[in-house]
Amino acid sequence: MSASVLSRSNTASGLPLLGLLFCVTVPDPSQSPGPGNLHGVGGHSLATQPRQRREPYMRNAAIRTGTAVLGTALMTAGMLVGAASGATAATTLVVATGGDDSAPGTLARPLKTIQRAVDLAKPGDTITVRGGTYALTDNITIAASGTASQPITLGAYSGERVVVDGERLPASHTPVGGSIPRAERGAIHQEASYWRISGLEIVNGPYGVYCDGCNNNVFARLVTHDNYESGFQLQGASANNQILDLDSYGNRDPRKNGESADGLAVKEGGGTGNIVRGARLWNNVDDGFDAWKFTSPITIENTVSYGNGFNRWNFPDFAGDGNGFKLGGGSPAPAVAHVLRNTAAFKNAAHGFTDNGNPGAIGINRSTAYGNAGTGFDFDVSGGRATLSADLSLADGRAVAPGSATVSTGNSWDLGGTWNASSVLSTAPAEITGGRRADGSLPTAPAFLVPRAGTNIGARF
Repeated sequence: MSASVLSRSNTASGLPLLGLLFCVTVPDPSQSPGPGNLHGVGGHSLATQPRQRREPYMRNAAIRTGTAVLGTALMTAGMLVGAASGATAATTLVVATGGDDSAPGTLARPLKTIQRAVDLAKPGDTITVRGGTYALTDNITIAASGTASQPITLGAYSGERVVVDGERLPASHTPVGGSIPRAERGAIHQEASYWRISGLEIVNGPYGVYCDGCNNNVFARLVTHDNYESGFQLQGASANNQILDLDSYGNRDPRKNGESADGLAVKEGGGTGNIVRGARLWNNVDDGFDAWKFTSPITIENTVSYGNGFNRWNFPDFAGDGNGFKLGGGSPAPAVAHVLRNTAAFKNAAHGFTDNGNPGAIGINRSTAYGNAGTGFDFDVSGGRATLSADLSLADGRAVAPGSATVSTGNSWDLGGTWNASSVLSTAPAEITGGRRADGSLPTAPAFLVPRAGTNIGARF
């Protein structure tokens, strides 16, 4: 390896480091919708989004950590932490489509591939990617970890749109009934810890992001769409990961006729402390969110899941499930106490929320199901101990299917009366499906599925 390759730039290289990663612009879903987009998934552009910070009942300081506070932490992590305790000063590597992998990785002489930067990065370093489309012929493999005090940061350069395109990956075109080799599953394939990844758009991969055995990572403001399996999958022994402000849509799996491509899957593994916050999961062929065979509690907040489970791709022998939030599964399903707060599931092909056989003490609070073809809140597994509180069901095939041990308090079906579309201020999703706010959080939707009578139930956005 030449000395020029090893000459990596540092914070004195002239890069505008402060604010680097969290000045990213996530594309307006209305400009790149998934196939058959529900209601067009339109709305305001980021430039025209209301700027007021209307805080729903449960958006406290801890929840907002996912954006403003976390943004400061991420910007600091990749650049400043390395100076502590005598550690090597943090280094920044720049990648650009017109770069050269034999270059030193400076702003003036960037690297060409994200993989080269990943291979060079050490704990505390920052990889910043210039705008453009990075067409992969091999997946981006992240195998080396940062540390608790020196995480590695990967993100888009100062508001530029970075697209990671996996269309040319062989695994993206696995035939019907075929299997994808484990090492080839993600366009971004990670088996590492202490990374901070933000502001990337991942398309046409086998999976968009596939993270196996990953701990203490933060994934923020990613867009994963039109992949050939799940948009984002976390599995294996994975703990203390935060998935923040994810948009994942239009993902499908032709090799299984729609059986397993979810918007977001945290499945087939275990590990405490995993958090999903501010996600939108829509028009995926299987489920919006799937926790199949995950043995540890997951916390989901301020997240919406809609339009999932429809055969927009005309797959034969269609096998998509179509749940908004699938909260278990397996034979037998592990008993896991997942927690959902301020979430909404609407217009899905099956259930809004379902235990899917999980008998654990699932807690769902201040959440809304609307217009789902199946049951809004499906929690009737034998011995199930779910607690449903202050939830709202509107125009679902059935409002609730409780089990004998389900605890149900203060929900629309407990309050009595008739609950239908006319019971709320608006059923139009244009606001919640429009452009995100400048800080990456969900757009404000003060009328969407909010009861006219002021009843304090259901989600608020």
